[in-house]
Order: sequence, then C-alpha cells, then structure tokens
Amino acid sequence: MIRSELLKLLIPVISDHFVICNIGLPSQEMHLLDDQPTNFYMLGTMGLSSSIGLGVALAQKQKVISIDGDGSVLTNLGTLPTIANNVANNYILLIVDNGSYGSTGDQPTYAGKKTSLAEVAKACGCENVIECSAQDTVQAMKDALAGDKMTIIVSKCDSGNVKVPVIQMDPVVIKDRFMRELQARNS
Repeated sequence: MIRSELLKLLIPVISDHFVICNIGLPSQEMHLLDDQPTNFYMLGTMGLSSSIGLGVALAQKQKVISIDGDGSVLTNLGTLPTIANNVANNYILLIVDNGSYGSTGDQPTYAGKKTSLAEVAKACGCENVIECSAQDTVQAMKDALAGDKMTIIVSKCDSGNVKVPVIQMDPVVIKDRFMRELQARNS
C-alpha cells in the first residue's frame, strides 16, 4: 500500500480533526482527496509538520494530527526530543514511513535501511510509540484518537506516488482559514 492509498483509508477517521500535512505530495494528495479548513498544508518547509502540529496542540485543546514523512522527520530529528519533552496529550504524529523521499523522486531514506524511527522516537523519550503496517494504521489512529495520550504512529508503507495537481491556494489563505476554524472550535 502506498501513501495515497493509506490517506484514502484514513480520511474517514481524521476528517473531523485538525490535520497538519507534510510538504509536497502528501499535502497535494490530502488537498485533492479531502480539502477542508481543518487541513493545514505545508507548501515550502520540509521537516516542520511535526513541529507545527506540536505547537498547535500545545496552544489549544482540540486533537491535532500531524502527517509527516520519514524523509521529513529525518531532516528535523530535533522534533522528536522536543515532542518527548513537551507532552501534549491531544497530539498525534503519524509518520508515513515509505523508506523514501517521495516528493523528490523516491530516493531511499535511512529509515528504509537500518534506521528505525520508532526506536529513535523511543530513545528520545517519546512514551507512546506504535510501529505498524499500512494496513493496521487506521486502527492505530482510531485507538490514538480515542485515547488521551500523545501518540506517535510509524506507519510502514510502500514507496510510490500518484500524479496529483499542485495546490493553487495561496499559503496565507491556507493559514487564515485553518486559524479561523481552530478559533471557532475553541470558543
């Protein structure tokens, strides 16, 4: 199962929540499959979906899901100790680990070789880390959403991309509509 197939399965579970989505193809896939004001699409900053998601979760009470990739997490490994030491029990980090930099041509990442991001997260002090197959990710997400514990899910899926259009929406519009929805639900 590739990332776009995984996202299709996850949408019914996550569509009522705030979602910060990784740069490139993951954001483009989410935008095509389920565009809504509660989705924040990363358009120009690799490796920051997890950090922005943590900040949003710390600042308010709604459940926040960050969808990040293994390549992005590897470019910002500092996010894992930051997450471990700033617990937000309304925060879920989903790392779609396809062992590749999917948005730039599927070059292999170290997560596709010897490096286990689940073990790295645990070594950083993250307490509730689940590694699962792509097929088991929907249930892992349901469990995390039902619980009251910060959770990191490392979903092992296959490398591969589908052709999707570039997001034409202005980044300021993406930010403004996300912030308005967040404010409305926290009132």
